[in-house]
Amino acid sequence: MGGLIFGYDIGISGGVTSMAPFLRKFFPSVYRKEALDKFTNQYCKFDSETLTLFTSSLYLAALLSSLVASTVTRKFGRKLSILFGGLLFCSGAIVNGAAKAVWMLIVGRILLGFGIGFANQSVPLYLSEMAPYKYRGALNIGFQLSITIGILVANILNYFFAQIKGGWGWRLSLGGAGVPALIITVGSLVLPDTPNSMIERGQHEGVKTKLRRIRGVHDVEEEFNDLVVASEASKLVEHPWRNLLQRKYRPHLTMAILIPFFQQLTGINVIMFYGPVFFNTIGFADDASLMFAVITGGVNFLATIVSIYSVDKWGRRFLFLEGGTQMLICQIIVATCIGVKFRVDGEPGALPKWYAIVVVLFICIYVLGFAWSWGPLGWLVPSEIFPLEIRSAAQSVNISVNMFFTFIIAQIFLNMLCHMKFGLFLFFAFFVVVMSFFIYFFLPETKGIPIEEMAEVWKSHWFWSRYVNDGSRHPN
Repeated sequence: MGGLIFGYDIGISGGVTSMAPFLRKFFPSVYRKEALDKFTNQYCKFDSETLTLFTSSLYLAALLSSLVASTVTRKFGRKLSILFGGLLFCSGAIVNGAAKAVWMLIVGRILLGFGIGFANQSVPLYLSEMAPYKYRGALNIGFQLSITIGILVANILNYFFAQIKGGWGWRLSLGGAGVPALIITVGSLVLPDTPNSMIERGQHEGVKTKLRRIRGVHDVEEEFNDLVVASEASKLVEHPWRNLLQRKYRPHLTMAILIPFFQQLTGINVIMFYGPVFFNTIGFADDASLMFAVITGGVNFLATIVSIYSVDKWGRRFLFLEGGTQMLICQIIVATCIGVKFRVDGEPGALPKWYAIVVVLFICIYVLGFAWSWGPLGWLVPSEIFPLEIRSAAQSVNISVNMFFTFIIAQIFLNMLCHMKFGLFLFFAFFVVVMSFFIYFFLPETKGIPIEEMAEVWKSHWFWSRYVNDGSRHPN
């Protein structure tokens, strides 16, 4: 449900902003350009600062709240942070569903953002700490799978709610976010706390019983001792935020910043947030564009299932590199297709059916590449590489960078589309090349390594060993 609320929100905002009654009520200038003025440059018809603020305000709020969530998660446990996330998200959904003016929409989105900040901070940590290390990759990708289910459900609901006579379907789309929020709120009350978190807060009694229950084995002495040692080490750290800047945490900090930065610059959120708006721009009718958003959402979901199967089998690096290559090829083809047909003036004339099918096909192959590589691994890898003493702070940096760049992309995308036109896909393709080189040279394989022993991975790396080694050199 933590992933579902995030995914639902990504999917719902793009669909709602392509619904005519919603635009007419809240963004009349966009509605006039989109519906009434048929001569507007196709690339520029949705370019509106207020409209992008509606989408992007959520991510700015999520960025701010994830910084607060780090302290809550560390001092009061993962459970309480999940509960806060559910309550805030629920209240945001109610405000949005009942919105009468743009300011209510923005306030609702900010509340949703606070909820997502708490949930994204605590849910991946909770999963990494609860999962047996053999299945940690697959279980953690369950979070990304839930994001894709949320996007798919949102796209399907948008498609059907847009058909409602009277034009109030958008209220159901926005208010529907309250359902998964209620489930996560109630669910957080019955979830057990993680053994790591209990030991970190000095609650040693009952941890062994809990470990036996979640591991399904009687002998948990070794794992218990590992957790206590890791916790004792982390208690010596008084300032996790300041400690992040220490030399020995340089690889962790680099990954916490660059992985979410690159994840946003794959260009995927352009398709996911603004899918219907984007398909509308390249010439599909309103309901057809919502339908294509359902198709890309479905592809995203199916590819994430492939990732769950393969991540602990083929490893993180292989999926990162294969997905990057696939996305790069598709971005170049899509940019060429749109460039040939729309040129720079954004006046395509009549669009043949085969052309639309080719564009949608390659966008789907591109979504496939993202959904079994950068999508799930962008959340999994940072959540499994941090040592306990900096885990909450580093996860906050990871979420904050993610939300900051999601905010930037959401805020400027429609403007970029207006100015860069089909070159926008080449802009993202350039970053896919850069990120693939980064993964190849700087990310070690973390498949099958217990979370408490992750330090050894950095000590044997050709580049990072110079930062983390305590004087002793390890061969590569």
